[in-house]
Amino acid sequence: MLIPLKLKQIFSPLVKLFIAKKIFSAPSNNNIPANAIYDISVKDIDGNLENLSKYKGYKLLIVNVASECGYTPQYTQLQELYKTHQPKLMILGFPSNDFGRQEPGSNEQIKIFCSEQYNVTFPLFLKSSVNGEHRNPLYQWLSDKNLNGWCNEQPSWNFCKYLVDENGRLLNYFSQLVGPFDKEILKNL
Repeated sequence: MLIPLKLKQIFSPLVKLFIAKKIFSAPSNNNIPANAIYDISVKDIDGNLENLSKYKGYKLLIVNVASECGYTPQYTQLQELYKTHQPKLMILGFPSNDFGRQEPGSNEQIKIFCSEQYNVTFPLFLKSSVNGEHRNPLYQWLSDKNLNGWCNEQPSWNFCKYLVDENGRLLNYFSQLVGPFDKEILKNL
Protein backbone atom coordinates (compact mmCIF):
# COMPACT_ATOMS: atom_id res chain seq x y z
CA MET A 1 0.00 0.00 0.00
CA LEU A 2 1.37 3.39 -0.95
CA ILE A 3 1.12 6.14 1.63
CA PRO A 4 0.76 9.67 0.28
CA LEU A 5 3.86 11.83 0.85
CA LYS A 6 1.94 14.30 3.08
CA LEU A 7 0.93 11.49 5.49
CA LYS A 8 4.50 10.16 5.54
CA GLN A 9 5.75 13.61 6.54
CA ILE A 10 3.22 13.79 9.38
CA PHE A 11 3.53 10.25 10.73
CA SER A 12 7.24 9.57 10.20
CA PRO A 13 8.38 11.74 13.16
CA LEU A 14 5.68 10.18 15.36
CA VAL A 15 6.83 6.68 14.48
CA LYS A 16 10.45 7.66 15.20
CA LEU A 17 9.45 9.12 18.58
CA PHE A 18 7.47 6.00 19.47
CA ILE A 19 10.37 3.79 18.56
CA ALA A 20 12.89 6.00 20.38
CA LYS A 21 10.84 6.22 23.60
CA LYS A 22 11.86 2.76 24.71
CA ILE A 23 9.89 1.35 27.57
CA PHE A 24 10.49 -2.28 28.41
CA SER A 25 8.69 -4.12 31.18
CA ALA A 26 9.39 -7.44 32.83
CA PRO A 27 7.35 -10.29 31.37
CA SER A 28 4.40 -11.35 33.48
CA ASN A 29 5.83 -14.86 33.90
CA ASN A 30 9.02 -13.37 35.31
CA ASN A 31 10.86 -15.86 37.53
CA ILE A 32 13.72 -13.52 38.38
CA PRO A 33 15.65 -14.60 41.45
CA ALA A 34 14.76 -12.13 44.18
CA ASN A 35 17.48 -10.30 46.09
CA ALA A 36 20.28 -10.70 43.49
CA ILE A 37 20.65 -6.92 43.28
CA TYR A 38 21.24 -6.84 47.04
CA ASP A 39 24.52 -8.72 46.63
CA ILE A 40 25.99 -5.76 44.71
CA SER A 41 28.16 -3.10 46.31
CA VAL A 42 28.94 0.28 44.76
CA LYS A 43 30.71 3.40 45.99
CA ASP A 44 28.71 6.47 46.91
CA ILE A 45 29.71 9.94 45.65
CA ASP A 46 32.11 10.29 48.62
CA GLY A 47 33.85 7.00 47.85
CA ASN A 48 32.28 4.92 50.62
CA LEU A 49 31.45 1.33 49.69
CA GLU A 50 27.73 0.75 50.00
CA ASN A 51 25.92 -2.55 49.71
CA LEU A 52 22.60 -2.22 47.91
CA SER A 53 20.96 -4.42 50.54
CA LYS A 54 20.48 -1.20 52.50
CA TYR A 55 17.72 -0.37 49.98
CA LYS A 56 15.81 -3.62 50.44
CA GLY A 57 12.12 -2.83 50.93
CA TYR A 58 12.24 0.30 48.73
CA LYS A 59 11.31 0.72 45.11
CA LEU A 60 14.42 1.93 43.30
CA LEU A 61 14.57 4.25 40.32
CA ILE A 62 18.15 3.98 39.09
CA VAL A 63 19.25 6.74 36.71
CA ASN A 64 22.51 7.44 34.87
CA VAL A 65 22.96 11.21 35.16
CA ALA A 66 25.12 13.94 33.62
CA SER A 67 25.58 17.65 34.35
CA GLU A 68 25.96 18.98 30.80
CA CYS A 69 23.19 17.16 28.96
CA GLY A 70 19.99 18.42 27.39
CA TYR A 71 18.19 16.12 29.85
CA THR A 72 19.98 17.52 32.92
CA PRO A 73 16.83 19.46 33.93
CA GLN A 74 15.33 16.03 34.76
CA TYR A 75 17.22 16.44 38.05
CA THR A 76 14.40 18.79 39.12
CA GLN A 77 11.73 16.19 38.38
CA LEU A 78 13.77 13.38 39.92
CA GLN A 79 14.14 15.38 43.14
CA GLU A 80 10.42 16.19 43.18
CA LEU A 81 9.53 12.54 42.56
CA TYR A 82 11.86 11.53 45.38
CA LYS A 83 10.31 14.01 47.81
CA THR A 84 6.77 13.09 46.78
CA HIS A 85 7.17 9.33 47.08
CA GLN A 86 9.36 9.01 50.16
CA PRO A 87 9.74 6.83 52.08
CA LYS A 88 8.76 4.04 49.68
CA LEU A 89 10.92 5.22 46.74
CA MET A 90 14.67 5.70 46.54
CA ILE A 91 16.23 7.35 43.53
CA LEU A 92 19.84 6.37 42.92
CA GLY A 93 21.87 8.66 40.63
CA PHE A 94 24.92 7.33 38.81
CA PRO A 95 26.95 10.06 37.11
CA SER A 96 28.57 8.88 33.91
CA ASN A 97 30.67 10.46 31.17
CA ASP A 98 29.79 7.69 28.68
CA PHE A 99 27.59 9.79 26.41
CA GLY A 100 28.93 12.87 24.65
CA ARG A 101 31.40 13.55 27.49
CA GLN A 102 28.57 15.36 29.24
CA GLU A 103 29.78 14.60 32.76
CA PRO A 104 33.37 15.91 32.74
CA GLY A 105 33.51 16.99 36.40
CA SER A 106 35.05 15.27 39.39
CA ASN A 107 32.86 13.55 41.95
CA GLU A 108 33.17 16.58 44.24
CA GLN A 109 32.16 18.94 41.40
CA ILE A 110 29.19 16.71 40.55
CA LYS A 111 28.07 16.66 44.18
CA ILE A 112 28.29 20.46 44.46
CA PHE A 113 26.53 20.98 41.11
CA CYS A 114 23.64 18.67 42.03
CA SER A 115 23.23 20.29 45.43
CA GLU A 116 23.52 23.93 44.35
CA GLN A 117 21.74 23.77 40.99
CA TYR A 118 19.02 21.20 41.67
CA ASN A 119 18.86 20.75 45.47
CA VAL A 120 19.39 17.01 44.99
CA THR A 121 19.00 15.04 48.22
CA PHE A 122 18.64 11.54 46.77
CA PRO A 123 21.75 9.31 46.86
CA LEU A 124 24.46 9.89 44.26
CA PHE A 125 27.26 7.45 43.49
CA LEU A 126 30.79 7.66 42.08
CA LYS A 127 31.10 8.67 38.46
CA SER A 128 31.48 5.42 36.56
CA SER A 129 30.81 3.73 33.27
CA VAL A 130 27.25 2.47 32.75
CA ASN A 131 27.85 1.03 29.28
CA GLY A 132 30.19 -1.44 27.67
CA GLU A 133 32.41 -4.06 29.20
CA HIS A 134 33.76 -1.74 31.94
CA ARG A 135 30.38 -0.70 33.32
CA ASN A 136 29.96 -0.70 37.08
CA PRO A 137 28.61 -3.86 38.78
CA LEU A 138 25.08 -2.52 39.20
CA TYR A 139 24.78 -1.65 35.52
CA GLN A 140 26.19 -5.06 34.62
CA TRP A 141 23.27 -6.57 36.56
CA LEU A 142 20.69 -4.12 35.17
CA SER A 143 21.62 -4.75 31.54
CA ASP A 144 22.25 -8.49 31.44
CA LYS A 145 19.23 -10.78 31.28
CA ASN A 146 21.35 -13.65 32.57
CA LEU A 147 21.74 -11.69 35.81
CA ASN A 148 18.41 -9.82 36.13
CA GLY A 149 16.14 -12.35 34.42
CA TRP A 150 14.91 -10.50 31.34
CA CYS A 151 16.53 -7.17 30.36
CA ASN A 152 19.54 -6.67 28.07
CA GLU A 153 19.01 -2.93 27.60
CA GLN A 154 22.04 -0.77 28.33
CA PRO A 155 21.50 2.98 28.65
CA SER A 156 21.29 4.59 25.23
CA TRP A 157 22.03 8.09 26.57
CA ASN A 158 22.09 10.06 29.82
CA PHE A 159 19.02 9.85 32.09
CA CYS A 160 17.86 6.35 31.20
CA LYS A 161 15.98 4.74 34.08
CA TYR A 162 15.55 1.30 35.60
CA LEU A 163 12.78 0.57 38.09
CA VAL A 164 13.35 -2.17 40.68
CA ASP A 165 10.64 -3.37 43.06
CA GLU A 166 10.85 -3.71 46.86
CA ASN A 167 12.05 -7.30 46.53
CA GLY A 168 14.91 -6.59 44.15
CA ARG A 169 13.20 -7.55 40.90
CA LEU A 170 13.84 -5.40 37.84
CA LEU A 171 10.43 -4.18 36.64
CA ASN A 172 11.11 -1.69 33.83
CA TYR A 173 13.66 0.03 31.65
CA PHE A 174 12.89 3.54 30.37
CA SER A 175 14.86 5.55 27.82
CA GLN A 176 15.93 9.13 28.47
CA LEU A 177 12.83 10.34 26.64
CA VAL A 178 10.65 9.05 29.47
CA GLY A 179 10.52 11.76 32.12
CA PRO A 180 10.37 11.02 35.85
CA PHE A 181 6.64 11.87 36.00
CA ASP A 182 5.69 9.79 32.95
CA LYS A 183 2.55 7.73 33.58
CA GLU A 184 4.48 4.51 32.90
CA ILE A 185 6.77 5.26 35.84
CA LEU A 186 4.05 6.59 38.15
CA LYS A 187 1.78 3.57 37.67
CA ASN A 188 4.51 1.34 39.13
CA LEU A 189 5.20 3.39 42.25
